Amino acid sequence: MNTLRQAVEEYVTVRRALGFKLNEADKGLRDFVGFIEQRRASYITQSLALEWAQQPSHQRPASWAQRLGFVRLFARYRSATDPRTQIPAQGLLPFRPTRARPYLYSDGEIRALLDAALHMPCRFQRDELQPWTYHCLFGLLSVTGMRLGEVRNLELEDVDRTTGILTIRGTKFGKSRLAPLHASTCKVLATYIARRQCLWTGRTVSSYMFVSNSGNRLDNSEIHRAFYRLSRQIGLRGEFDSHGPRLHDMRHVFATRTLLHWYRSGQDPERRLPILSAYLGHVHVADTQWYLNALPELMRESMRRLERHWENRS
Repeated sequence: MNTLRQAVEEYVTVRRALGFKLNEADKGLRDFVGFIEQRRASYITQSLALEWAQQPSHQRPASWAQRLGFVRLFARYRSATDPRTQIPAQGLLPFRPTRARPYLYSDGEIRALLDAALHMPCRFQRDELQPWTYHCLFGLLSVTGMRLGEVRNLELEDVDRTTGILTIRGTKFGKSRLAPLHASTCKVLATYIARRQCLWTGRTVSSYMFVSNSGNRLDNSEIHRAFYRLSRQIGLRGEFDSHGPRLHDMRHVFATRTLLHWYRSGQDPERRLPILSAYLGHVHVADTQWYLNALPELMRESMRRLERHWENRS
């Protein structure tokens, strides 16, 4: 019988072959095996799984539940080859996730953010592209509803300026998709790419669309720091606020505005919702419905349609 450590290697290999990334689970399960070995145990028990999941004690319940989930799935796999394995029961460390209330940006706030990005100070020549980089990155988030990770992963070859099609690779669920772009968006991206090529001529640079001053793909923390700084500058956040509008909220705005356009143009939003779901890269339409929050204009359009429905029946 192979060891738990070998079993983890096999488990991760099999699930990754099926398309799962398992970055956090891989790291967590290796730590769990180390914990098991320290306890001189040779198989998984529910008590050991619970003890490990609740370490460190200062972590939030959500983190505990996630860690126990890693072990539960692995234990199911391991039980096929080691019948001594105890699978942690459902309902242990219960946690009901709460989603952040989205902030629905106005057109004016988005324009202010993009304008502030263009006026970011440049201390050195190598900084010259950064204002355009953040201007285009934030703008692309607002007009496509893409996830931040998807925008970070864009490479130059993913933008077809002739057809106006964007190829989005390595998405959250491991599937690539095509997204049509408006002509105005293509024009802005073409201008940015030309500036990028001019600045980096003769120097080594990554193939990613949005790069740092060192020529590497922009880091998540870099992007968020720039966003927080600009948000405070234009008044979206207070000077010392630790919470406020997020970049991910751009995705909510895109979804609600799309639905609002369908209502106002006389289209059937219910029938077209799968199109929006596919564009956003969701597996289930129910995932898209979460993004359709109670935007006042959207609620008014829904009420008008309901009133017309009852008028036609009377």
